[in-house]
Amino acid sequence: MNRKKSLFFKTRYGAQVGDLFLSLIHAAELCGANPFEYLNSLQLNNAAVLREPAAWMPWNYRAALAAAESTSATGNMLS
Repeated sequence: MNRKKSLFFKTRYGAQVGDLFLSLIHAAELCGANPFEYLNSLQLNNAAVLREPAAWMPWNYRAALAAAESTSATGNMLS
């Protein structure tokens, strides 16, 4: 199905971006994660994702998200 739809991308770069997102969505589904929540978490925590991308893979992002939330909650209490 993806191969058939990939014929309609305007550029190679657009096809690469589409493949990247489809791969992330499919990996999240295979791991039992909600793809929308996963992609939203990546976007909301983009600085942490750039620092340590391996911690934000679909199969282990929940631990990184919990750590990021506990860090931000601790930081808010200290302010």
